[in-house]
Amino acid sequence: MPELAGHVADAFESLVREHEERWLSPRAVRSYASRGRNLPEEECRLRTPFQRDRDRIVHSKAFRRLRLKTQVFVDPEGDHFRTRLTHTLETTGIARAVARALRLNEDLVEAIGLGHDLGHPPFGHAGEQALDELLRARGGRGFRHNEHSLRVVERLERDGRGLNLTWEVRDGILKHTGSDEPETLEGRIVRIVDRVAYINHDIDDALRAGVLSQDDLPDDEIELLGETGSRRIDTLVHDLVESSARAGDIVQSPEIGNAMLALRAFMFERVYLRQEHAHIHATIRHIFEDLVDAHGYDVVDATDYIAGMTDRFALSY
Repeated sequence: MPELAGHVADAFESLVREHEERWLSPRAVRSYASRGRNLPEEECRLRTPFQRDRDRIVHSKAFRRLRLKTQVFVDPEGDHFRTRLTHTLETTGIARAVARALRLNEDLVEAIGLGHDLGHPPFGHAGEQALDELLRARGGRGFRHNEHSLRVVERLERDGRGLNLTWEVRDGILKHTGSDEPETLEGRIVRIVDRVAYINHDIDDALRAGVLSQDDLPDDEIELLGETGSRRIDTLVHDLVESSARAGDIVQSPEIGNAMLALRAFMFERVYLRQEHAHIHATIRHIFEDLVDAHGYDVVDATDYIAGMTDRFALSY
């Protein structure tokens, strides 16, 4: 690669370092203090390591496929329902606002947010549940989209070479859900904001689809958090920022946090688990059995293939 010299490039890293020392919280991850990548590589002279990770994720095939993957409703009749891509963008935007308010590293938050759902299979919650049950029935350990998101960026993209992301981004992607907390504050922001985003936009989509009415929503939580999705997100974000600033960690107040979890439980009971998903389970099983039993794929390859499918591709298989 030719040497790309220039006044801006020569000064870029030092200016970023100076800016971060002036602006970022002492608890923030510095852009040039990453624990590194699996494979060492020469740094870009006009982007920080986390900015490079963001760009690699956005240019990946897995990211492009998110626009054709269900968030909640499979093949909805309407142009305004969320997809995995719109969920990813909404989560990332909210998470960046929280990071900015707390003077944490926005670029790290953005990269984690954009990459956190790359491993989701088609058909939303129902697709993940179907694939998990199928793998367990075959004697495997099941399927978790966060683990597969990490596999996408480490092993599957770039024809098996992976994206070679920084350790901090990979940690945030893996631990955005599940029992383990991310090791960075930036990763913990995405973990909470992911729920803030999907609970509220899934309510919006459920109302639009007629699965819920406004009167169905739980009174106490709606009164506390707000009547509309934007009002609830505003309440949750302000609480997250103020509570985190006081605690020196990424936390919600007990009252607001419990109200959010109650809304999440309500959505699982009334929307996520109540829809009829027999056709989705049958589709996933048909594809898996065809790949493994008829075409000789091993279980891992079949899982990679199915999890990478869009809804449209799976339905036409």
